[in-house]
Amino acid sequence: MLTKQLADEIVEQTMVRLNRNLNVMDTNGMILASGEEQRINKIHEGAAYVAKTKEILWITEENMVNWHGTKPGVNMPIHFQQQLVGVIGITGNPADLREIATLVQLTTEMMVHQSLITSRAEWKRKMKELIFEELISGEPLSLIVKERLSLLGFSTINPYTTLLIEFKSFLPSSQRIIEKLEDQFEKNSVLIGHSQLNEVFILISGMTETTLKRKLSILLLTLQKDSLVRIGVGYPVNSLDEIRYSYTTAKNALQFAQPTQHLIYFEDVELLALLKKNASSSETFRFSSRVLKGLNEQMKRSLSIYFSCNQNNTIAAATLEVHRHTLTYRLRKIEEVSGYNPTLFHDAVLLKIALLLDEK
Repeated sequence: MLTKQLADEIVEQTMVRLNRNLNVMDTNGMILASGEEQRINKIHEGAAYVAKTKEILWITEENMVNWHGTKPGVNMPIHFQQQLVGVIGITGNPADLREIATLVQLTTEMMVHQSLITSRAEWKRKMKELIFEELISGEPLSLIVKERLSLLGFSTINPYTTLLIEFKSFLPSSQRIIEKLEDQFEKNSVLIGHSQLNEVFILISGMTETTLKRKLSILLLTLQKDSLVRIGVGYPVNSLDEIRYSYTTAKNALQFAQPTQHLIYFEDVELLALLKKNASSSETFRFSSRVLKGLNEQMKRSLSIYFSCNQNNTIAAATLEVHRHTLTYRLRKIEEVSGYNPTLFHDAVLLKIALLLDEK
């Protein structure tokens, strides 16, 4: 667990403060780093003894003959989470080292702890991203993926919902953002990582629709304190094999929503996504141009608001901040210009679809 890179860093940083030679050994007694380069990659028998007994060993002029390849000083075990990971040795007169030995041991263990905790966190982050890539690949899931999910402690309880968070600016501290996101959810109920530049994925398991909507409202407010974000919410699915669909629908939510929308459920743009993805751009352009021919921007906006208010004249007029008679006049004018009556179901459907296609 103790790498040569970390051993070199411990020796370099600690020797500057102690002005004494330091050795860092692995659990076999091999010297990984030392202020005396000629001793690197050689076995330190005293360190090997410490690794075996897990006890501090003081080497003096008198007992030095018992430990081949050693010099007077002290050798101490380095632990990480109750597990031996290496040995730290300080060269010098034992009498002069009594006061600093324990401090050096504690300092070294703190450095090891920080490094290993960081590397473990990095490993888990990369593992989550690799697993997510496999889940959305569309390929049949292997046993390895399921084993890795189990290793991470991810709760495989349906439904599974994919969120994609799009950040409008560069992420200066992506790990901090991911940690903040993880704090918003129960442990083991999410996989979080980068799906691409300035985009973070969240795969959620076992969350009801009501709880998810409440959580997303809070999440959006939290994230917008630091950056402009848009959240695409994919369609929930009931098996790991369907997560690709949840991811695709989350992508579509971001792709087909208006840039000003910050929280987009796939259901909100599903019709537009189906239309756009199943027709060529020239076909959609011809259709929307034909249906909306002659309508100016004021008419289009009035029509869009009218439909968003479920064709309720009173609410639509209030939203537009015009009198009801003004709205009625505009609707009649729209019918006169386009040939489609917004108050009739069939015509309203055509106008609504044309507006959707015209907006993108």
